[in-house]
Amino acid sequence: MPTARLSAGAAGGGGCRCWPRWSGLCWARRSTSSSWPSTTPTKRSWTAAGRAGRPEEERRVRANAREYNEKFQYASNCIKTSKYNIVTFLPVNLFEQFQEVANTYFLFLLILQLIPQISSLSWFTTIVPLVLVLTITAVKDATDDYFRHKSDNQVNNRQSQVLIGGVLRQEQWMNVRVGDIIKLENNQFVAADLLLLCSSEPHGLCYIETAELDGETNMKVRQATPVTSELADISTLARFDGEVICEPPNNKLDKFGGTLYWKENKYPLSNQNMLLRGCVLRNTEWCFGLVVFAGPDTKLMQNSGRTTFKRTSIDRLMNTLVLWIFGFLVCMGVILAIGNAIWEHEVGVCFQIYLPWDEGVHSAVFSGFLSFWSYIIILNTVVPISLYVSVEVIRLGHSYFINWDKKMYCAKRRTPAEARTTTLNEELGQIEYIFSDKTGTLTQNIMVFSKCSVNGHSYGDVQDVLGHKVELGERPEPVDFSFNPLADPGFQFWDPSLLEAVKLGDPHVHEFFRLLSLCHTVMSEEKSEGELYYKAQSPDEGALVTAARNFGFVFRSRTPKTITVHELGRAITYQLLAILDFNNIRKRMSVIVRSPEGKIRLYCKGADTILLERLQPSNQDLTNVTTDHLNEYAGEGLRTLVLACKDLEESYYEDWAERLRRASGAPEAREDRMARLYDEVEHDMTLLGATAIEDKLQQGVPETIAILTLANIKIWVLTGDKQETAVNIGYSCKMLTDDMTEVFVVTGHTVLEVREELRKAREKMMDGSRSMGNGFSYQEKLSSSKLTSVLEAIAGEYALVINGHSLAHALEADMEVEFLETACACKAVICCRVTPLQKAQVVELVKKYKKAVTLAIGDGANDVSMIKSESWEGAGSLCAAVPSLLWCHPCAAHPVPLFRSRTHRGGHQRAGGHPGGAGLRLLLLTVQVPAAPSPGARPLVLPPHVQIPLLLLLQELCLHYGPLLVRLFLWLLSSDRVRPVLHHTVQHRVHVAACAGHGGL
Repeated sequence: MPTARLSAGAAGGGGCRCWPRWSGLCWARRSTSSSWPSTTPTKRSWTAAGRAGRPEEERRVRANAREYNEKFQYASNCIKTSKYNIVTFLPVNLFEQFQEVANTYFLFLLILQLIPQISSLSWFTTIVPLVLVLTITAVKDATDDYFRHKSDNQVNNRQSQVLIGGVLRQEQWMNVRVGDIIKLENNQFVAADLLLLCSSEPHGLCYIETAELDGETNMKVRQATPVTSELADISTLARFDGEVICEPPNNKLDKFGGTLYWKENKYPLSNQNMLLRGCVLRNTEWCFGLVVFAGPDTKLMQNSGRTTFKRTSIDRLMNTLVLWIFGFLVCMGVILAIGNAIWEHEVGVCFQIYLPWDEGVHSAVFSGFLSFWSYIIILNTVVPISLYVSVEVIRLGHSYFINWDKKMYCAKRRTPAEARTTTLNEELGQIEYIFSDKTGTLTQNIMVFSKCSVNGHSYGDVQDVLGHKVELGERPEPVDFSFNPLADPGFQFWDPSLLEAVKLGDPHVHEFFRLLSLCHTVMSEEKSEGELYYKAQSPDEGALVTAARNFGFVFRSRTPKTITVHELGRAITYQLLAILDFNNIRKRMSVIVRSPEGKIRLYCKGADTILLERLQPSNQDLTNVTTDHLNEYAGEGLRTLVLACKDLEESYYEDWAERLRRASGAPEAREDRMARLYDEVEHDMTLLGATAIEDKLQQGVPETIAILTLANIKIWVLTGDKQETAVNIGYSCKMLTDDMTEVFVVTGHTVLEVREELRKAREKMMDGSRSMGNGFSYQEKLSSSKLTSVLEAIAGEYALVINGHSLAHALEADMEVEFLETACACKAVICCRVTPLQKAQVVELVKKYKKAVTLAIGDGANDVSMIKSESWEGAGSLCAAVPSLLWCHPCAAHPVPLFRSRTHRGGHQRAGGHPGGAGLRLLLLTVQVPAAPSPGARPLVLPPHVQIPLLLLLQELCLHYGPLLVRLFLWLLSSDRVRPVLHHTVQHRVHVAACAGHGGL
């Protein structure tokens, strides 16, 4: 499990953090489909033509023609995430530091002390502590930025082989230009967004890993266009002068549209021809690519959310306190100045001979004016600059507490927590919303083939002699696959009847596993005879192909035109005629193959909601039985797929293939035309069965979510997975339960559809609340000026599930408030098929209207935008980020966070730890804290992350200003639930007991 980390990037006001920062982290990462929603609002590109004052409408790139491409002023491949340089550090850093009210005040005081007529103290008394504070903070900021510069230099100075003048030259990444041809070798990072020209593999294939781009650790296949796949030698590539005309830079990870013009012909380009920056070349000796987008124009950088300067709630609170204290100081100065003017006018005028006025003072009023500024200087110690110093020292100590915390030590990796910032620790107890990735965060991303239904018969449940299901602890030995020399030794299945059906030659079972061995995009690697290693785009596919392998249908190898399968020991090569890719709209995948006997057959697998309506209506009984099995599997939290097939006539296929070829080359509406052809052929299929796969949860996730829910912390899951997968995991981790009043699913494809679905959801919630007798009016709520009270008082438990294409409309300016109202009224929210940018937009939306401290938990580069927009961030699993939550009073009904400020947001943090360990702990106190200790009350245990800042801050205020300012401090806190806790702390000298992490106070 990843190390718990505190990131200093955003907290220090750092620039945009991009993928190289994350590339060195070994994270267990989710696998999702590569189909991201295409409806995300894209950033307008102002490179090239944009520098001339207008957005870039299209991009023109000519290979091996730097002079031609330079006239468009495309961005270079140099990236910059640092904030300062030698020239700008001092002015920019001082500008940021003087945003602190105390620093500005003392600068103003220093200027006053330089005026002899009003200065009664030496200016040394102010400038020394001010310079000391500014210097310490500047050194810390400079150190943070130094590491950002170091990271930038490391990435920009990476070496790449660029074809210049017919010769391959080693060039730094920052010197790569649009239009250059680059050679990549195995295991190298892709330097820019490239059009794949050719590779060492047959047919121009290459394999890439996109973990740094979309979080998927499994390999994907990319293929060069046939016309360029033969350009395999340097001399031919040096003469290549093709021109690419394509879309401008945007953030759509799964979309690319363009055309290659070469030798008076044009060839359509798609995302399958592109290698994006952030990918790693795998299992391919070499390949060549043409740079289309570089540096900030790459899709990875386009998806990098903007880093904002974040302040903690304590910083904002101290600024507010200083303003109040300064106002008090001004009032005192005014009163004293008025008294001085009156005294000078009534009494002092009589003593002019002995006590003459200073030079330039000719009236009592002017004397009072000068006295006002003198009193401001004399009483300057009222403003506590030492409070800022104390807080900074406390935060530094907290960072060491985190580093030393044994409960955040990952014994498996021998890795302790690492606090990489010292400014954000006190925000932990104020978190109100948690935004979590799913795969690899809630789940282990380990898929296991659990059950299946074939021809109406369910397999996977072990039964005893009486026909009752056997529980897990009572199961016999797993099925013996020793008959199959190619079986995966790590695969386990508990129902021997399925293997018996295979051995007995059941044609339905054989066709079932034949489909699993053919309908996929898995790549096979055979390091030695009989040792197969599968590289799948998703763990689902890997689990299904592995299951077919163990039951005797072994996928051995593939080429762009063939698939070789060993069926019960007999090698059979199928001709691969077409692959109908999966996407979030189709929710299915199909292949069309020709068997050695010449029979053409379509195999399809996909979501039950899609495939069941595309089956032949002739066998409704089988459909009903399979549907019952699917419902049973879904009730157990398993991920389900339906399998079907269809025989195609030779003449029909030839006609359909020709129409598909023309549609794939169409310059306009290419995807729509292809989708209609896919839909046409995927009808009237024959049902084969269904599969059920288990994705194991991280250890302790359901318990963690239950405790967070009791603390009134709302959890939103933002995932790129499909809806069915996310919903199943939602049920598994107890975010969604059968006891919920209703789970709303928003899947509209237009603005009107999404708005209508959200409106109906709100109406149902209000109708349900009225039926339970709450007795308030929906219209009254809507007319309220407080957004937070619109729907949050409803009765019943609701959940909201929304797809990425619907979320794109819901996040538009005229609908975002409606979406937020509906979502915040729900106990749980799941956003499916979302892009990294959409994750950041959801976070920003909550922060914009809720003014809440939030926590983001992710484990891969596709979570960077969400995390950079967050108050808090985490890396790793949910139960590792927020495990053991502590409360103290035996009569407490519900725990609540120690600080629950709605008016501040915090900084930038990662949290992690091993699955069962304690990562960043949310420290919870109870709602019901009595005015005095009640009989039987236990000591109020505050771990060091909270006890130190709370007690020392109160002590600092009491020592300087007495209990009056402490009461003002309590009054400024917005949450009514916090004041009793702090009041109890001050009044009763709360005993902080010793615990494993500290010695107590």
